[in-house]
Amino acid sequence: MANAQSIIAPDLWSRAIVRRALKASLATFHHETGNPYASLVTIATLPDGAPLMLISTLAEHTKNLARNPHASLLFDETGGFDDPLEGARVSVSGRVEKLDSPSARARFLSRHPSAATYAGFGDFAFHALKIEGAHFVGGFGRITDLGPDDLTLNVSDAARLIEAEADIVEHMNAGHAETVALYATTLLGAAAGEWRFAACDPEGCDLVLGEKGLRLDFPHRVTTPQAVREILTELAKTARS
Repeated sequence: MANAQSIIAPDLWSRAIVRRALKASLATFHHETGNPYASLVTIATLPDGAPLMLISTLAEHTKNLARNPHASLLFDETGGFDDPLEGARVSVSGRVEKLDSPSARARFLSRHPSAATYAGFGDFAFHALKIEGAHFVGGFGRITDLGPDDLTLNVSDAARLIEAEADIVEHMNAGHAETVALYATTLLGAAAGEWRFAACDPEGCDLVLGEKGLRLDFPHRVTTPQAVREILTELAKTARS
């Protein structure tokens, strides 16, 4: 994997790692001792690429964030390597902010449907990491510090796309499940299965099957629902050919 992706720019590689992730290690400062505290959280992203979490006020990491919102998320793609240090990972840091957003809820539950059983509980809430910086390691000797603009998109011109995203996701899964599977298997080389269309944004779309997430980049940036439909149609033609 490292050799195959060695020509990818660190910012693009890092964004892809975050978009593909279904989980990450969350580092916070313990609310009582002040010591570093690491925990596991499930992850989605906002349209701009900011990491999104659904966490409970009963969890230790949420108590920590209430006292000190500074945190870091480690996204790890080192599985499958004999030496994990040869694999890629990116540590993203910033401030965690609570969200009350229907879009955030839809994006998270599209990626993690099982979370619907507790997403409505009063002690659970959605939180996003406002990225202030990142540290990327793409294997031995490939280390780069990144800024917030390297990891997040300006989506101010994509309001129509963001508003229509839930409908696009439902349409693709309800009427084009075979095409979604072709995106995963033919265009991205994944194993066959019941792949789901989980999200889309100006740069691409996310596909999910069980514990596996994939990122399908668009050939160019889009900002409207019609443009997304056109690109998805062209990608389907490419996959079938």
